[in-house]
Amino acid sequence: MSVYSPVVAGIAALPVNDWRTAANLIEHTQLKPDATRNQIADVCREAARYGFHLVMVNPANVAHAAALLHGTGVKVGTVIGFPLGATLTINKLFEAENALRQGAHELDIVMNIGALKSGDRLLVKTEIRSLTELAHHHGALLKLILENALLSQEEKILACALAAEAGVDFVKTSSGLAESGATASDVALMRGVVGLKIGVKAAGGIRTANHLLEMVDAGANRIGTSASVQIVQELGAPVDL
Repeated sequence: MSVYSPVVAGIAALPVNDWRTAANLIEHTQLKPDATRNQIADVCREAARYGFHLVMVNPANVAHAAALLHGTGVKVGTVIGFPLGATLTINKLFEAENALRQGAHELDIVMNIGALKSGDRLLVKTEIRSLTELAHHHGALLKLILENALLSQEEKILACALAAEAGVDFVKTSSGLAESGATASDVALMRGVVGLKIGVKAAGGIRTANHLLEMVDAGANRIGTSASVQIVQELGAPVDL
């Protein structure tokens, strides 16, 4: 059963009036391939301290993060088919199922970019729908990573339209590993296509408070960044909180 609601996923974010509002939009991210358990523990402690919405980690670190964050109110997110999206649907489903069973609350899934660019709308939409249904069955949210740096304007619009038809909770700008990340123009385009019922996540290269505010003004209501602590401190969070 879907847990989608406009309060959770859709509608542009409330104005960022203070650092706590910003923190609630942030997914504190540690997706480096060489991240140690101590580094995962660090981001979990920081997320609990500043009240970040979620910690985003690789699938191998989901159970560890879920145990560390239990009872804090901070959610655990993970990436599926990351970073290329070029695996079989059945593999993405298997990876997603295991991540959900290990404690993931939200899944960021990389779209099959090659299929979209090949014009295979049916494959793209069917994959997105099957993964969304799986996530919702477990009470989780699904965010679709488009990887806008690799798409034309028309392909971005098509990807957002297919995602909306498939019932996703968010569309997301990028993996953070492509040649470019989030731009205000892409966020505005995505918001314009999906309207107010689906969330828009900006990720990739967001390292300052001004950049976060730019993304929110363009229509993002979730921000993925590894510079979370620096950003909220720029907005007034105490260093020794």
